[in-house]
Amino acid sequence: MSNSQETFEQLLKENKHKIYRICRIYAATPIEPEDLFQEVVFQIWKSLPNFKGKSSIDTWVYRIALNVCLRSKMKLDKNNQKTTRFDAIHFRQATETIDPFEEEKFKYLKECIATLNESDTSIVVLYLDEISYKEIAEITGLSENHVAVKMKRIRKKLFECIAPKIN
Repeated sequence: MSNSQETFEQLLKENKHKIYRICRIYAATPIEPEDLFQEVVFQIWKSLPNFKGKSSIDTWVYRIALNVCLRSKMKLDKNNQKTTRFDAIHFRQATETIDPFEEEKFKYLKECIATLNESDTSIVVLYLDEISYKEIAEITGLSENHVAVKMKRIRKKLFECIAPKIN
């Protein structure tokens, strides 16, 4: 097994849950997170030889995941202007156990996040993954102070959106 193969496998092992959470936020239907995840993993594998270490490997992975998901969303939005989606079809893994209350809260959160612009969506996805403002700033190219200001506004928007749904 080559060193790059081992590096890739370790990178994937350490980041797969983070990547999947990002994919789940950007996915439009239950089957799409897996598709997005596969695309992100492919892009990481393809780009790994070009990683120069100018940022942390985690920052680099987040950047790739966000870029792939945003590209996919833009492509999907463009295609949705021409086609009808079948959102009524839901696929679930047979072994998956889901807390209905948690799933409902996630659904409301996802609906509210979908009302945000792309920049705010990227920031909140990283924030929900417990990424520091400093690292969010590195990933998005904003200043740390700008991230803090935007997060204050985003939290207010999300609270105003989600509070009536939960109550």
